[in-house]
Amino acid sequence: MPEELNGLTVAFLVAPEGTEQVELTEPWKSVEATGGKPMLVSTDSGTVQAFNHLDRADTFPVDITLDDARVDSFDALVLPGGVANPDYLRTVDAAVAFVEGFFEAGKPVAAICHAPWTLIEAEVVRGRTLTSYPSVRADVRNAGGTWVDEEVVVDRSGPSTLITSRNPDDLPAFNAALVTEFAKARV
Repeated sequence: MPEELNGLTVAFLVAPEGTEQVELTEPWKSVEATGGKPMLVSTDSGTVQAFNHLDRADTFPVDITLDDARVDSFDALVLPGGVANPDYLRTVDAAVAFVEGFFEAGKPVAAICHAPWTLIEAEVVRGRTLTSYPSVRADVRNAGGTWVDEEVVVDRSGPSTLITSRNPDDLPAFNAALVTEFAKARV
């Protein structure tokens, strides 16, 4: 991959446990491979517990907690899925405010699988077209978004570009789109 993200710092916001591991690690690798600096942001310090669907997987060290993270320190945001991860994050006011901050600042956001639950709680999907895991479809529509069944959707209708995908099978397209869109944000 070309060094398109050279110098960009990308926040990966995750709960203390419940993140779908591949939806964290594969976008992370894409950011690193293109010269970006991924940083793991969570509600608690220490490590986060990832999952392979319902089975415990690896743990990952937290780089910075939400208490210390500032939107202006990052160029873009990735929201990995897993059912428990966004379900927890949408109940944490600081996490919701962090997500809102990226949209208010016009910075790109990428969300996969169930992660649009956090976007819905942040009230940033109205008028946007996006995708998600199919079980989130009604939630997207009820929040004023247009849900489509596509492997990756790039919505540029607001000040922030929003990149969404449905599930781990869509990771190649999701990763390519987030690298392309995050690189454009630097310009």
